[in-house]
Amino acid sequence: MKKYFSILSDMERQIREGTYLPGRKLPSVRSAAASYECSISTIIRAYLELEKRHVIYSVPQSGYFVVEKPGDWRDNREDAMIDFATVMPDLDAFPYLDFQHCLNKAIDIYKYDLFTYGDPHGLDSFRHTLVSHLAGDQVFAKAKQGIVTSGAQQALQILAKMPFPNGKTAILVEQPTYDIYLRFLETERIPVCCIARTAAGIDLNELEQWFRSGNIKFFYTMSRYHNPLGTSYRAEERKAIARLAGKYDVYVVEDDYMADLGTDRQFEPIYAYDANSYVIYVKSFSKIIFPGLRVGAVVLPERLLETFHAYKIYPDTSLLSQAALEVYIKNGMYERHKHKISSLYASRMRALNESVERYNEAGLLEVPKIGSGIYTQFKMKPTVNMEQLIKRLAERNINVASGRAFYCSDYLAREKFLRISISQTQPEQIDVGVKAIVEEVRQGNRRS
Repeated sequence: MKKYFSILSDMERQIREGTYLPGRKLPSVRSAAASYECSISTIIRAYLELEKRHVIYSVPQSGYFVVEKPGDWRDNREDAMIDFATVMPDLDAFPYLDFQHCLNKAIDIYKYDLFTYGDPHGLDSFRHTLVSHLAGDQVFAKAKQGIVTSGAQQALQILAKMPFPNGKTAILVEQPTYDIYLRFLETERIPVCCIARTAAGIDLNELEQWFRSGNIKFFYTMSRYHNPLGTSYRAEERKAIARLAGKYDVYVVEDDYMADLGTDRQFEPIYAYDANSYVIYVKSFSKIIFPGLRVGAVVLPERLLETFHAYKIYPDTSLLSQAALEVYIKNGMYERHKHKISSLYASRMRALNESVERYNEAGLLEVPKIGSGIYTQFKMKPTVNMEQLIKRLAERNINVASGRAFYCSDYLAREKFLRISISQTQPEQIDVGVKAIVEEVRQGNRRS
């Protein structure tokens, strides 16, 4: 099965990148089978799947050809801009046709339920589907522990506001971390404590001191593909965080928003090491399907369920979205798309790492070696004028995000860096963009 998904993803990639142009014939079934070193039946299955997705079409006795799409709306996008700042998933990789099918199927299946307001906790059948879906990420829970939310952000906001059994009030956050959540905590005037996290990881001794301090309600963390660093915790760090939570009566909110974008299938979240039920697991579907779907999920320890239910009293997550996503998962489409998009982003990360090696010989940038997800960090010397750098890059049609926004307003021990996103950049754009960034940093160092 993994071989089939790999072949299907590679064929889609070659069509998307122009190896097989619109109107051109694909390799024969026998030729493709020899090239991929697989059976003819596997190639036929892949071609039939591409045909079903309207990517290719067949001509009897002639073979398979790439579909031509004149006037495609994507042709009107601005190609001159290299956008390293966007957080939006790749528009070309969205599963529009598949999900449209799932929406139609969901309407047929749940047509009577759609006339109700639904359950604030989520569509019951979807919550049961999530149990087996999350188990694939080593998150084993009962259906009643999983609550469907209007995106992951709703879950994070409720957790910040609701009281916890430990009676504590402060939230410990990594620095840097998710900027929108930081701004929410500051706006709501929720007590926040900070701990440094770098590309090298986190100081576990300092973390234990914070947990021991006595007022940490929960520790908010992204265990993998951190925003903005792009890095992931090592296994020993994940195990230690789970152990310290139980030891000091501190909860951990694990925001695993990019769980589906990784190629490392051996990664187990902090939740998997939680022996004392102190880890809250937050799941997002926005990076893998459509941000506008607004479907997320949170898995809670049973002792938190009643309070969370009291704070989430409205059925504010679209029943149709939940039903369509349930069909999408059950039909195996989610798994296929996950393999496709994670492979796509991994190939772009490889291109970025190669470009950094090519142009960063002088070591002007510190860039962690990251193989999955969409983010990485371009760390610079303290003397670099970030405002001027970003301005000069904009003049060269390169859009980047400063790391400054990912820190608490009063946190002073900030690193100077750019958060680089490869979600909508092609390999050739990545190379041009990395070269320009290195050039501008070098010029900036000369001026200073």
